[in-house]
Amino acid sequence: MFKLNFKIILRSIWKNKVSSIINVVGLAIGLAACLMLLLYVMYELNFDKQSKDSENVHVVMTNVLDDKGKIFVTFNGSTTAFAPVIKREIPEVKYISRMDYGNTGLIANGINGFKKKSKFAEPDILKMYDYKFMHGDPKTALKDPRSVILTESTAKTLFGSTDVLNKTVKYQEKENLTVTAVIKDLPENSSNRFDYLMPWSLYEILDEGARDLNWSNFSFVTLVTLRPDANLDLVNKKIYEAIKRNNREVSQPNFLFPLSKMHLYGKFEEGKSVGGDIEQIWLFTALAIGILLIACINFMNMATAKSEKRAKEVGIKKTIGANRRSLIMQFLAESMVLTLISVIIAIALIEAFMPIFNNLLNIKMSIPYFNSYIWLGLLSVILLTGLIAGSYPAFYLSSFNPTQSLKRNVEGRSFFSLSLRKLLVIGQFCFTIILIISTLVIYKQIQFIKNKPVGFDVNALVEMPQDGQLNEKFELLKTRLLKSGAVTNMYQSSVNLSHHGSNFTGIEWRGMPNPENKVLFNRVGTTYDYISTNGIKLISGRDFNKKYASDSSAILVSASAVKVMGLKKPVGEIVKMFDSNCTIIGVFDDYVWDSPYQSNNPMIVYFNKGGTGAITMRLNENNNLQQNIETITSITKEINPAYPVEIKFMNSIYAEKLTKEKTLGLLSNLFGGLAIFISCLGLFGLLSYSAEQRTKEFGIRKVLGASVVSLMQLLSLSFVKMILVATVLAAPIAYYVMLKWLDNFEFHTTISWWIIALAALGTITITLLTVSYKAYRTAKSNPINALKYE
Repeated sequence: MFKLNFKIILRSIWKNKVSSIINVVGLAIGLAACLMLLLYVMYELNFDKQSKDSENVHVVMTNVLDDKGKIFVTFNGSTTAFAPVIKREIPEVKYISRMDYGNTGLIANGINGFKKKSKFAEPDILKMYDYKFMHGDPKTALKDPRSVILTESTAKTLFGSTDVLNKTVKYQEKENLTVTAVIKDLPENSSNRFDYLMPWSLYEILDEGARDLNWSNFSFVTLVTLRPDANLDLVNKKIYEAIKRNNREVSQPNFLFPLSKMHLYGKFEEGKSVGGDIEQIWLFTALAIGILLIACINFMNMATAKSEKRAKEVGIKKTIGANRRSLIMQFLAESMVLTLISVIIAIALIEAFMPIFNNLLNIKMSIPYFNSYIWLGLLSVILLTGLIAGSYPAFYLSSFNPTQSLKRNVEGRSFFSLSLRKLLVIGQFCFTIILIISTLVIYKQIQFIKNKPVGFDVNALVEMPQDGQLNEKFELLKTRLLKSGAVTNMYQSSVNLSHHGSNFTGIEWRGMPNPENKVLFNRVGTTYDYISTNGIKLISGRDFNKKYASDSSAILVSASAVKVMGLKKPVGEIVKMFDSNCTIIGVFDDYVWDSPYQSNNPMIVYFNKGGTGAITMRLNENNNLQQNIETITSITKEINPAYPVEIKFMNSIYAEKLTKEKTLGLLSNLFGGLAIFISCLGLFGLLSYSAEQRTKEFGIRKVLGASVVSLMQLLSLSFVKMILVATVLAAPIAYYVMLKWLDNFEFHTTISWWIIALAALGTITITLLTVSYKAYRTAKSNPINALKYE
């Protein structure tokens, strides 16, 4: 019986080749898009969940209070003094590790040097993560201050092999480090990735800030693993009490937050997590399900549209004794076969386009074929898709009356079937219009932020890391570059012009409302020509200048810093920071140095020749751009031969800040386009059957004098009406969803009326283009052939 039904299914598919191809192609593209999106969702949901104990790993967060004691900022920075106190006084703490934020540093094998991502961490980090050790002992790998752990790819880059224990590498051309372990490369969806890991004890030797145990420098990361039976709320209360016991002046409360939630739930308001990127993940999940539903709706519409062709088959089968249950099973089996064929094609499409997808999003994602959950999920998708796509056609076709079926008196366009088919098409295009409106709003938001002034002149402004000899020989580099004419101005600074972190609270000023400052300030250590190079607007006062010896204890402050301090005449005021009195010599306008979507912290720029880290240069616009870059590269390489020259343009650095929104826009465009294509494919199929059913009607109309245009209108008008209804339904839903999305940003655009109008017009245009070809072919057909129909 199974063999017979299978043969019937294959014959039916072959007999209805056009509809079968449309169904298979539509389902395959829909399934490929759905599965690709779900793979991406899984990739994001598994962020920082690689360790078997990941649910107990937490990151230390800091709440920043304003003058009224209200939390207005929460970030993942912590002080050096925090970890020793918590480890000693909180019994629920199993492991604790201080880390830096990570950097890109030079590591050399004695001959060649490579810029790789580095991390400093305490030994407990090796117990928090399930690092796969290829060589070395995790118990002793970070014991020696001058040791280093390499990842597999880094070891192969440096030595061509992973068997490199006890070999020596040079870090930043200064420190000789012994390789004590080699581990497998870390997964891409991990927030603490590195190419090589060094001990915190080495960091304390190299960096005074790491060595100094204090409660005011929040430039470090602390990870904590709690015992499985620990109560997080109770632990956070104990942390607050422990800090108060050890430092009564601390006003920024710390708390633990699950590391595995940080990536997707990292948005905080008043010290509480209120979401974050998880909202984007839900959007992608809805997009995946929506695209699959569109493909399934196509299947239903096509199956019910060709009901007249299947009516005789149903009538004969019922006459010779087939019951409704067996017919339902046959049509569902037919749906499953088509779905299975579509899944095979979908997997082939995913494999073909996965490299492009990874390249677009700058990630490394693949299908985990050896994961049993993936196969279980894929089987579920096949069954679910087959049932959803085939259920209505199966029940609809099996309900035909055998007498009417054999007389070919099936009401293929009965009120119920027509209404349901219309509802399915309207639902299909509702989703498509929501996608179009969402994509346009996302694009408008990206353009709004992109065109929003950053507060300085980004044109012809470049940066490069201040590595190796550039720290000691900056003045020589500056002299030679200025003399060459490649740059007109330049300066060195402790952080890049665009940066994250570098916050502190250790500042006092005259007339403070409270005896202790509770506002988090950002700090930048720099030298001469800071303002003249970057082009930040100077509101009052002046830039650092060699003419004034007193500038060694001078500072520049941002307009928001003046507002926080409540200074009416800031220039000349004395401010105490780092236990030294500093004089304000200038006030500059606020600029975007961190997130472009919200207000940044008030900033203090202080004079510090030792504050090295980045070099910012303004190129000479009278010269050829390529010539300028070549000159800078040549001179820098002469002075600092061990390091590669890395020059970045500021406009590209600020463009990177829009990456997350660009990803959302890219995926919306890509999969929204696929949704439109699948919908149009279904429309084309429906129109084909609609035209076929009305062949005789059109023949009579043409004989009676109907024009081609009138026949095209007759065939297309009902579809246009459905699109208009879909627009009316979809517009308010899309408006509400995107309004909620825009509320996530302090600075955002508005939803203009033209976006909805453009979405409706675009959808109608696409629909008309889709149906016009088939409508024209039908209207132009020979009426003689039409009257011979049947």
